[in-house]
Amino acid sequence: MNTAARADYRRYLRLDMMPHILCPGCGHGIVLQAMLRAIWRLGLPQDQVAVVGGIGCSSRMVGYVDFCTLHTTHGRALPFATGLKLARPELTVLAIVGDGDGLAIGGNHLIHAARRNIDVTCLLLNNAIYGMTGGQVAPTTPTEMVSATTPGGALEPSFDSCKLLEAAGASFVARGLSSAPIDLEALIVQGIQHQGFSFLEVLSDCPTYYGRYNRLGEGPEMLQAQRRHVDWVAAPLADKAFVPGFADTAAVADVALQYGVLHRETRPELSEQVHRLIAASVGEGPT
Repeated sequence: MNTAARADYRRYLRLDMMPHILCPGCGHGIVLQAMLRAIWRLGLPQDQVAVVGGIGCSSRMVGYVDFCTLHTTHGRALPFATGLKLARPELTVLAIVGDGDGLAIGGNHLIHAARRNIDVTCLLLNNAIYGMTGGQVAPTTPTEMVSATTPGGALEPSFDSCKLLEAAGASFVARGLSSAPIDLEALIVQGIQHQGFSFLEVLSDCPTYYGRYNRLGEGPEMLQAQRRHVDWVAAPLADKAFVPGFADTAAVADVALQYGVLHRETRPELSEQVHRLIAASVGEGPT
């Protein structure tokens, strides 16, 4: 594992794809950097890393990284990632999805990837809204929060994706924050090292739609507000009224989030089972 020197991010980027399309203040760039640091720390060869994305702001990251990459259809990143891992089990496979991409149109694929325990690391970037297509309400939009399609506030309760994925059978479940990038890097390292389906929800703010519609400030203010709602900094930051949104308890849900590794277990991994079965069948010879 690389620990002494600083990571050279440029070696992992397709520089001809720059400049990127991410908005100023978007948390996805922080997540991308943490993911690249994790890959660098683990010393993974670039041609042995496969990154799969669906559709959305988060999935655009797949086009920016110089690994083996697949930019797939909306909600279908995990079926592609599953097929890739079964065909090439020696690869390290990561799937990057958004909250709408992963929990709405792709929700069924997400829970079945968890149930199968395929050795894929899934990063679900949760910005609580559909950021690429106009700011519509998403499965993760908190109740009463404003979006383009819920101007009076969302009525439906939002998913707790970590609880959902633990119940579905994911053998590694964690939550990271774009406001805590060093911790996020460590969580991604653990997710990649885990043998089985690793699910990591990352809270990654969208100032352009979610922040603007709900008057939560720009990127820095949203990062500070995000840190307010984790257990270890909730109390010290609660009186920082100079950050927009802190004093307005209706604008930011007044709950403490758990983050870090929330669930870990050891159970059989799908691709190993499949290849063991194939080897046994081949060894039997013709009948």
